[in-house]
Amino acid sequence: MKLQEMREKTIDELKTFIVDSKKQLFDLRLQKATHKLENTALIQNTKKLIAQAKTVIKEKEVTNA
Repeated sequence: MKLQEMREKTIDELKTFIVDSKKQLFDLRLQKATHKLENTALIQNTKKLIAQAKTVIKEKEVTNA
């Protein structure tokens, strides 16, 4: 998901996205620990998306306040 797409979503949708991404991150870490994960860059990308979503939520909260 691109940053522009995140900015178009509501805060609730972004929070749901973060929860789903954290579950995916957990699964990726388990795969890495069991040496089944081939593309380890997925972990970093997922963490980046979570951080971007949190930033967009914060931006929306500040502009609405």
